[in-house]
Amino acid sequence: MIKPGVRNLITDVDGITVGNAENTVLCSGTTVVLPVDAAVMSVDVRGGGPGTRDTEALHPSTLVEAYHGIVLSGGSVFGLAAADGATSWLSDQGVGLDMGAKPIPVVPAAILFDLANGGDKEWGDENPYPALGRQACANAGKDFALGNAGAGMGATAGSLKGGLGSASIVDDAGYQVGAIVASNPMGEVLIPGTDSFWAWPFEVAKEFGGVTPNAPPNISLEEPLPLSLPDMPPMTTNTTIGVVAVNAALTKAQAQRIAIMAQDGVARAIRPVHTPFDGDTIFVIATGTQPIADPAPLVLARLGTMAADCVARSIARGVFEADRIPNYPSYQDRIAAKS
Repeated sequence: MIKPGVRNLITDVDGITVGNAENTVLCSGTTVVLPVDAAVMSVDVRGGGPGTRDTEALHPSTLVEAYHGIVLSGGSVFGLAAADGATSWLSDQGVGLDMGAKPIPVVPAAILFDLANGGDKEWGDENPYPALGRQACANAGKDFALGNAGAGMGATAGSLKGGLGSASIVDDAGYQVGAIVASNPMGEVLIPGTDSFWAWPFEVAKEFGGVTPNAPPNISLEEPLPLSLPDMPPMTTNTTIGVVAVNAALTKAQAQRIAIMAQDGVARAIRPVHTPFDGDTIFVIATGTQPIADPAPLVLARLGTMAADCVARSIARGVFEADRIPNYPSYQDRIAAKS
């Protein structure tokens, strides 16, 4: 039997904490996922326009075996500096590789583009994202906000306001899987002509409204995406980034396989997906509190399937929980207009 964890958040996975920090004037923010102890990590990048930091350090062939945190941030390339703040904060807490004078945390990061969402981005010479990274770390705990929180603050999802979502699954074998996703895709999260999320088959306990389609989706195979999108913002304003956490004791290569499988959850929740304009990136953290049973490949297949489901649910939940910003109505606005 599988079911959501107590919080239905990624923090239902043992050893995981999350912190958010956002600036409503900037209309942007940062989310950090911090393991209590250094943990195995990996990553899979599918979008055509990614913005990342230290992802190569996660490759199975590289030296470091355990890492100290992951940063998800708005701000495009400027948001990568949030990892500077997170790294400094962790080092000040004594977290990192013991290299002599000062602990060196290894903190990979990914960013989404939210520079054109109407917020005030004229910050001058002082990039605000290092401070957001530090604040997000200071805020880290088991409970955290969704929607317009952290990296979801300025996110947009096609024609709707995007946001930060999370979901979890636990099973009778003791495995825990959770995801957190900042949804900012070029594609749409709703089935055309309906109020139903593409991810509706994977919903648990009406966590994103319980709206099911009345008929099969009417999808045009002749023109799945128009060549001209005059009513949409510039097609560089995208990217869905997230983290999957599992409590299983994985190697980096095994964690990479989970990350690859977890990307299928993005494809279940967004259409079109992994476009040239998106930077879709999914990290995996394995905290290692639950041994992998034999046969290990079968367990990996199960965990990867659970991860993909959690990612799909997290994407829809982030949009469902989001509040409107100028020029981007929320999903709740859409529902209220029809009531």
